[in-house]
Amino acid sequence: MSSTFATHEFDAAALARTMHDLHDHGVAVVPGVLSREEAATGLERLWAAAAASERRGVSTRAETLDPNAANIRIWNLLDLDPLFRRLIEHPVSAAIVTSLLGADHIVSNFTANIARPGSESMGVHSDQSLVTPPPWHTACAINIIWCFTDVTADNGGTLHVPGSHRIAERDDVPGDLAARMVPFEAPAGSILAMDGRVWHTSGRNVTTDQDRALAFAFLTSPWVRPQFNHSAALSPESQADCSPMLRYRLGLDLWQNVTLGQP
Repeated sequence: MSSTFATHEFDAAALARTMHDLHDHGVAVVPGVLSREEAATGLERLWAAAAASERRGVSTRAETLDPNAANIRIWNLLDLDPLFRRLIEHPVSAAIVTSLLGADHIVSNFTANIARPGSESMGVHSDQSLVTPPPWHTACAINIIWCFTDVTADNGGTLHVPGSHRIAERDDVPGDLAARMVPFEAPAGSILAMDGRVWHTSGRNVTTDQDRALAFAFLTSPWVRPQFNHSAALSPESQADCSPMLRYRLGLDLWQNVTLGQP
């Protein structure tokens, strides 16, 4: 897969539409960020990363998150394959995150979830509520979700409540939140940008023969403590492969007060 990602044009008008959807609904689907061929390559690399994780002794089964073994969880993608380091710096992703959080945003984690047939939903949550206390009046986190397969309601499209990014306190979360959830659907090669305040859960895969493979880049404002210690999690080889901008986003350098331009 090329590091230039020349398959998609994302101009000012497309960015404005995306940010409008994020503001109004808390989510925005951007199709065609990768070609279907690039998405297929990404899927192959994702399965290879899962196998590499198991060889390292890091299980791809998260018993505390998922009710059965049909969900494949892959942690620390940034150290498992250089492709995922390139995706963090993808110009479409960078433009969206910078527009929402500012140019000085950082990477909290980058993980994946492959929902195989029979997979069930995890608990309902908002990611920002896991990393910052209330009130959640403004976004300080966002998920950029990469679709390596087609995503449908049947194969486990992420369930979410549009507009729930306006919930400011845990006491304001409605009791029927789960009943209000709708799945997002998108073709392979799309990304879903999701405000970190949106309440959501993984969808159920009720198909018999379809995997739903998503990679979740969770990015935050610079003052939010990241969920991964990238200095410890990334090998020296992976760290040496990072651009100066990515080194900043991962907190790899001793001195972080750098001058940031637009990614």
